[in-house]
Amino acid sequence: MAKILIVDDEKSIRMTLKEILEYEKYTITEAKDGEEGFDLIMKEDFDLVLCDVKMPKMDGIEVLEKSMEAGKSAQFIMISAHGTIETAVEATKKGAFDFVPKPPDLNRLLLTVRNALDKSNLVTETKVLKKKLSKKLDIVGESTPIVQLKDTIEKVAPTEARVLITGPNGTGKELVAHWLHQKSNRSDAPFIAVNCAAIPADLIESELFGHEKGAFTSAVKQRQGKFEQAIGGTLFLDEIGDMSLSAQAKVLRALQESKISRVGGDKDIKVDVRVVAATNKDLKKEIAENKFREDLYHRLSVILIEVPALKERKDDIPLLVNRFLEDIAGEYGTSKKEIEQDAIKLLQEFEWTGNIRELRNVVERLVILGGQKISKNDVERFGNYK
Repeated sequence: MAKILIVDDEKSIRMTLKEILEYEKYTITEAKDGEEGFDLIMKEDFDLVLCDVKMPKMDGIEVLEKSMEAGKSAQFIMISAHGTIETAVEATKKGAFDFVPKPPDLNRLLLTVRNALDKSNLVTETKVLKKKLSKKLDIVGESTPIVQLKDTIEKVAPTEARVLITGPNGTGKELVAHWLHQKSNRSDAPFIAVNCAAIPADLIESELFGHEKGAFTSAVKQRQGKFEQAIGGTLFLDEIGDMSLSAQAKVLRALQESKISRVGGDKDIKVDVRVVAATNKDLKKEIAENKFREDLYHRLSVILIEVPALKERKDDIPLLVNRFLEDIAGEYGTSKKEIEQDAIKLLQEFEWTGNIRELRNVVERLVILGGQKISKNDVERFGNYK
């Protein structure tokens, strides 16, 4: 049940609010002034704080400000018999959910409390999801190549520089792109990924730039492209080496002028987008064979990041296996399986031509087919060990 703190120097108000809210099955704590209220907020996690504005020792606005500065996630509803529009505006600017005058209207108060708690639950769920996503997108490893990779990301992410990520298939290039986005100033805006190799050449321009109604036979309505969807955020162009030359020309224009036009349209649309691209191809070789535009290559490769193959970072295999065992147990709803050291050593001997993706598949196979504790024999039987 939701925990609510009532901070008010008037005992009668506290008692009235407590009776009403306890009847609604909320758990209530009281504080007789701002100082006591702030101390309780710092010691406990509340879902909601009903806080008077005018109080001795520390007024309600100060309690609100200090709680926000301390990173507390509780929603605040400010209450006051001396409220003005200016006070209400000031409170909401400083982070309060709402402002309720005294004496509070019972129906309005309960509705405001419910709405504030709904927001509190949403904020909590968002934090949990972000934490799960952050763990899922974590770059696991302590080897020298991975430490260097993380260091480069830390330096590059806060800038607006375009990045070209290279490396073999399955090494985690999209993971690096996610990290560049999450650690950038654009992290609250969209991260839009496009696999250029998975989209037919005749549809890639519509996918990237959108189209107007009637632009082609199946264009029954106007559609935004990925550039527009990513406005304010990051557009990740995966496998850009597979993009057609005509689409490359349009991407080059978008990067040069920060504007696009939809297929079948003549209106320019401004797009504030940071582009991060990736490829497993040798783009310089592609340029020499007239398959990739040299001017686009130079626009994209302000910063070059090469993701190491797994065979170059075999010291990370124990950490990766442990993470995969945790993730797979979570997905299957089972307890995490253990793995013997001899089995780990055997996995470290494999060349892993499919890189991280292949290792993850092998670990999942071992979880399904291996014993309760994965052994060297299990790896030899089910791990495609050569």
